[in-house]
Amino acid sequence: MNIRARLTLLFSLLVASIMLLFTIAIYYLYNQFREAEFYQRLNEKALTTVRLREDVGDVPKADLPIMVGEQVTVYNVSEQIIYKTGQTVFPVSSEFLNQLRSGKSINIRRGDIEAIGIPLRSKDHQTLLVVVSAIDRYGFSKLDGLREILAFGWLFSLVIVGIAGWLFASDALRPVAEITEQVNSISATNIHARLRVGRQHDELAQLASTFNNMLARLEEAFVAQRSFVSHASHELRTPLAVMMGQLEVALMQARTPEVYETTLETVLGEVRRMISLSNGLLDLARANSDAATLSYRPVRIDELLWQARTNLVRKNPEYQIDIDFENLPDQEDDLTLLADESLLRTAFQNLMENGCKYSADGSMMVRISFASEQDTPSEVRLLFADNGSGIPAIDLPHIFEPFYRSENTAGVRGHGIGLALTYRIIQLYRGRLHIESQEGKGTTVFVTFPLRAGVGYEQPLLANYTVGDRI
Repeated sequence: MNIRARLTLLFSLLVASIMLLFTIAIYYLYNQFREAEFYQRLNEKALTTVRLREDVGDVPKADLPIMVGEQVTVYNVSEQIIYKTGQTVFPVSSEFLNQLRSGKSINIRRGDIEAIGIPLRSKDHQTLLVVVSAIDRYGFSKLDGLREILAFGWLFSLVIVGIAGWLFASDALRPVAEITEQVNSISATNIHARLRVGRQHDELAQLASTFNNMLARLEEAFVAQRSFVSHASHELRTPLAVMMGQLEVALMQARTPEVYETTLETVLGEVRRMISLSNGLLDLARANSDAATLSYRPVRIDELLWQARTNLVRKNPEYQIDIDFENLPDQEDDLTLLADESLLRTAFQNLMENGCKYSADGSMMVRISFASEQDTPSEVRLLFADNGSGIPAIDLPHIFEPFYRSENTAGVRGHGIGLALTYRIIQLYRGRLHIESQEGKGTTVFVTFPLRAGVGYEQPLLANYTVGDRI
């Protein structure tokens, strides 16, 4: 059953139930009113009969309205009949008459016959027990007519409600059908298209806005992915072309051992460059995967910084990296994060390598400090500062894009994926990364990680990430 039919059915059942309760209430209340009115007439009949009998000595039938099946019976306190109308008497029990002698009026009904028994005092102060019975044919006929009117009216209203419910559901779901049609028309070839909704201030408009926001993120990811593939292919093709050219030249004719050695060294350098690029791409893909698939364990930030420094200095002895500690916490656990050790070390190593690579003297400084709230460390702050040439202001918004390289770095070896990888890794642990740089005055990178009070580390941020996200 589709939503339109379900809404129509639910709407019809709801309205039909309300109308049914309303018609039953009307029928019941009218029946109570008819019954009370008829018993009032029987009571008046009893009073009139007794008064006329005492005043006139007999009850002139022609002068009183006669009800259908009317019977009036008057008993004395000894339960003897002293007056009756008609050939038959409405049968009552001694218990019934005893209750009348106690001064109570009693209403009874047998089939269509309704009767009332009332005690009355005569002029000579005798107690008379009067029983009056009749059939309210007129009242019952009106009650039957009302029942038919209500029944047919309810059925007819049910048909109207069903039609109205169907039209109402169709109108309510029309925007959903329009959204479905528009969504089905969007594909990779027109991912820039957006949903249009006529009603701008209802829940469906909010749903369409949510879809549009999702499409915008998908478009950004799609464009970034195409750019990523294009740049990756270009970066891989360059060393392959260099190797192929060197080998072809070397094989064109016989060479001296020195020439072959030079060629092999060149090829080996390009192979190392490709391995470095491949490792960077693998790390970037790993960091962009679901955070739940990574392995996390408590790691000390200071130890990772020293390990990253040792790895860099081993490969580049000319690098000078100073690590400075400020206001260290009293508890060692406050230096601990829950993280993937290799990824976080790679992030620190990328920041150190960039600082040294773009500094004229190959030196940089790393500082670690803490911010506290109520004497409890709340976050750890890392500062990576170099004295290089700085980053042009026009390049700052793009430095976290994979494979993006500034024009003033053309003479420095690199692939442009280090900062993109570092930014994503820091994001995994709810960290923040901010860069301040001026041309000719160097670059300072600020990294902040939140700490959870009492534990010393924060759960990683399990969120999806697409290449091209910005800080």
